Amino acid sequence: MAHPAAPDQERASNRPVRIGVTGIGIMGSNHARVLAELPGAELVAVADPDQAQAQRVANFLGCKAVGDHHELLALGLDAVVVAAPTHLHHPIALDVIAAGCSVLVEKPVASTTEEGREIVAAAREKGVTLMIGHVERFNPAVRAIKDAIRDENLLSIAITRVGPFPPRMSNVGVVIDLAVHDIDLIRWFTGSDILEVQPQTRAAIAEREDIALLQFRTATGALAHINTNWLTPFKARTVHVATSKKYVIGDLLTRQVTEHFDYRPDGSYSTRHLPVAYAEPLRAELENFLSSVRTGRPPEVTGEEGVASLEIAMACLPGAAASARASSTKRRAVG
Repeated sequence: MAHPAAPDQERASNRPVRIGVTGIGIMGSNHARVLAELPGAELVAVADPDQAQAQRVANFLGCKAVGDHHELLALGLDAVVVAAPTHLHHPIALDVIAAGCSVLVEKPVASTTEEGREIVAAAREKGVTLMIGHVERFNPAVRAIKDAIRDENLLSIAITRVGPFPPRMSNVGVVIDLAVHDIDLIRWFTGSDILEVQPQTRAAIAEREDIALLQFRTATGALAHINTNWLTPFKARTVHVATSKKYVIGDLLTRQVTEHFDYRPDGSYSTRHLPVAYAEPLRAELENFLSSVRTGRPPEVTGEEGVASLEIAMACLPGAAASARASSTKRRAVG
């Protein structure tokens, strides 16, 4: 990934990072909004083929609107956020990297693991920062869960991520859109890769899978389960983690985290609510990206980690083996 910053780069680290966003849908508009507010960034322009949408966002945020990422790069940027549809991540990211710009690519990193690896290799060769937008890692409730289970012997993880069908979705199913978040969290919580995959998926009302029940075994021996769908009339985001000494429950929407511990022979136990910081996950993610761009230090979610989570997600898709073993190349989730 990015190389350690040279002395002149360190001296220039106080200069705002000149940045643009390409793909101004819901997520891209949110990236642009946050970047316009960050003191460490100068939002130069937004890009989208829908010029009316790009211009609306640009007018509101006080930046330029252009038609595509080529026009963005012509403005002399330091970094670009790629929030275009997934099938465009690969060509756009490679163009951005070739121009010497750092890049944050929204999850998933690409449409295939091969494309993802090409992006990673290009960024490494060019010496620019590559970060993948797994924003859930920056959810304060997720951070509280991570802190609660740090150094614990993890036994099982159960994650539910359900909600209504998103009208915007067309090119991927629920595994790539939603479950990839939780695959990343499982790897991050356990600090290890996923070795065994047992997926069950179904397309009930959509063209692609809209229900997925996914089971995993990690390299550390922890068992994990993801329940995700687009059939629930309301959103739910919960995480349950069992260790040998405690049971932690987190609601990622209300940001409440509860820890059950001190099990006694009579069946009683103690319970406490853990403190959860107040922070906007997207802001925290972008601050981490900007810091990496300025210093050359690796971002919190590297390109390699994005590819590893995508590889597991791809193994869960309809048409993949019903019981798959992930690549023998182990990738440890940092943090």
